[in-house]
Amino acid sequence: MKLNEKLQMVLLPMAIVSGFILSQNSFIADFSGNLTILFLLLMLFSLFINIPLKNFKNEFIDPKFIKVALLINFIWTPILSYILGYIFLNQHIYLWIGFIMLLVTPCTDWYIMFTDLAKGNLKLSFSILPLNLLLQLILLPFYLFLFTGILSGFDLSLLVEDIFLIVVLPFILSQVIKHFVNINNKLSDYFELIAIVSLALAIFTMFSSKGSLLINNTWVFVILLIPFALFFVINFILTRLVKIATNMNYEDYVSLSLTTLARNSPISLAIAVTAFPNQPIIALSLVIAPLIELPILTIVSYTLRRLN
Repeated sequence: MKLNEKLQMVLLPMAIVSGFILSQNSFIADFSGNLTILFLLLMLFSLFINIPLKNFKNEFIDPKFIKVALLINFIWTPILSYILGYIFLNQHIYLWIGFIMLLVTPCTDWYIMFTDLAKGNLKLSFSILPLNLLLQLILLPFYLFLFTGILSGFDLSLLVEDIFLIVVLPFILSQVIKHFVNINNKLSDYFELIAIVSLALAIFTMFSSKGSLLINNTWVFVILLIPFALFFVINFILTRLVKIATNMNYEDYVSLSLTTLARNSPISLAIAVTAFPNQPIIALSLVIAPLIELPILTIVSYTLRRLN
């Protein structure tokens, strides 16, 4: 595990704890809320800098893997997210929205770390990353409208506009800069560090500005725990069955398992903060999600190695 990845595991819990503590200071609580969007934009820009779009030419190095991964991520998982939300979150519509936003956005960063930890096929995992990113940005408004639009009554055009402003513009800017600047390994590590620190600062400002809200809504963690856990268990079993049915080798199986389990909470959080500013419970569900996801992915990585 690289130093930046270890740092991420330390900084995120620190950001949550320190945000909680400092939320009792009214000046910090009022001031920090204005910085959340700024840190999220910086985080996304730094994240996009390191996304290897050149790998689009390698998308079909293993067509079977790509087809199965896309089918699970963009057909099966959205349906599963709706079913789990209907069963466990139908009395909490805004938690349901946050839950769907998270599950329909495959991870584009730390799943690589866990793939490496479980000794999976990193080349294959990198090859699907750009496609996962672009498809989730295109399909997220559709999923939200399809599964929750009637219930929540949000403006679809406003959501598309927010996705463009908070995600697409930083993405375009990052690619323009990459066109003129050679992003070598040293610069790549530097931007990776900026992304990690920016995410930690964004989470800190979320917790410090919404401390009272979080303290009064600790039930959110308890309610989300069961559907999140079921998502991981069901998809873990599903990918295991796919491995057996297709006689997939271990390294490819690890890549499939983790790219269909890890979710993209940073991008989902950035969109939620912008698109639903008057519904902090949605953002809260996405802030809490890594507290459940990261320990589970760690367990999955070691379990995969044991199964091998």
